[in-house]
Amino acid sequence: MQATLNSTNFIDLELEHGAHDYHPIPVVLERGEGVYLWDVEGKKYFDFLSAYSAVNQGHCHPRIINALNKQAETLNLTSRAFHNNKLGSYMKYVTNYFNYERLLPSNTGAEAVEAAIKITRKWGYEIKEIPEDKAEIIVCSQNFHGRTSTIISFSSDPVSKTNFGPHSKGFIMIPYNDLDSLEIVLETNPNVAGFLVEPIQGEAGVFTPDNNFIRKAKKLCSEFNVLLVADEIQTGIGRTGSLLAVCGKCSCEGHCEQQKQTFTRPDILILGKAISGGTYPVSAVLCDNNIMDVIKPGQHGSTFGGNPMACSVAMEALEVIRDEKLTQNARRLGELFRSEMHSYIENSYIVSKVRGRGLLNAIVINDSEKSNTAWNICLRLKENGLLAKPTHGNIIRFAPPLVMNESQLIECISIITNTLKSFESQLNST
Repeated sequence: MQATLNSTNFIDLELEHGAHDYHPIPVVLERGEGVYLWDVEGKKYFDFLSAYSAVNQGHCHPRIINALNKQAETLNLTSRAFHNNKLGSYMKYVTNYFNYERLLPSNTGAEAVEAAIKITRKWGYEIKEIPEDKAEIIVCSQNFHGRTSTIISFSSDPVSKTNFGPHSKGFIMIPYNDLDSLEIVLETNPNVAGFLVEPIQGEAGVFTPDNNFIRKAKKLCSEFNVLLVADEIQTGIGRTGSLLAVCGKCSCEGHCEQQKQTFTRPDILILGKAISGGTYPVSAVLCDNNIMDVIKPGQHGSTFGGNPMACSVAMEALEVIRDEKLTQNARRLGELFRSEMHSYIENSYIVSKVRGRGLLNAIVINDSEKSNTAWNICLRLKENGLLAKPTHGNIIRFAPPLVMNESQLIECISIITNTLKSFESQLNST
């Protein structure tokens, strides 16, 4: 039956039988390879979203797919009721890779954030000795950490939280990139257990803080015995031109001398998305013994967390990042992208700003958040062979797979700028 269906048919099926919880760009994809995607009619596109930075290693990377297939033929799932022969090796590999002592495995980003919140609170009660049920966690406005009932409780996006209450308590919101506000809360509230923060706010429109924000935030947290909890689900695994966004401007993938000068080590690190190359749901919380040891048997868990397929896929996905030097590629191409886009917007009135780091970038459309200009630009980009999506109404996020090469990026920049020029010409004519 599927052979007779076109894009409209597939979209109609979703609308008729599915929850209307997303508003996707109207394209139906059936195949991917590297930086490319193909729809059901066979049209080829550049992927400039990478499944929200999950597909850093490119679509269907042969090494990752081989690891998946090989493990799928051997052992899929044991649950954590038993040990399996992949989990311990995976835990050792990932903790060494990111220089932490312990790992708690899970499946999705939101799961990992929930686990990090539980660990932070438990540490607050048992180590910092905060009075029972008084622990609080500082968060930032315009954050995006997932869509569970706890996480939306500290969202500043009314669409995410309206009519989903009552909302969970225990969170204090401050403006993003505001060290003064952070310091005031830390000085006045002894019950703060942690500061949960994105090193770059992706969903907010690739909002990049001051270079010293995370470093100084960590210093403040340390002074007041508070855990710095970094959500690197979108920004980690090479996306920003460093292994983690908290690594600052270093492009290495280990802890080299250059990195030691810029690296801010979070007390708790949250990873997801590209840790598996988008091939399988994998996420993780990393921290040291003195924090992770507050979790005892029966206090947290996941049936699929740490399953053999997830472990095999994630180790290979991280090997690909290192072997193919994708972090360094993201750094180099990101500088090229922003340079070319800056040159374009000097004479543009439809784009007011370009910002980002590595291959996580965004352009700000010179229109209101309630306008449909950015959406219409993305529809035109689709027609011209490039897939991207707006965020916050007037911002378009650009995040291609890190396997993109320079000639492909230049072709994409041409598609983007020509599309923007066509909109400007259209506005001029009216």
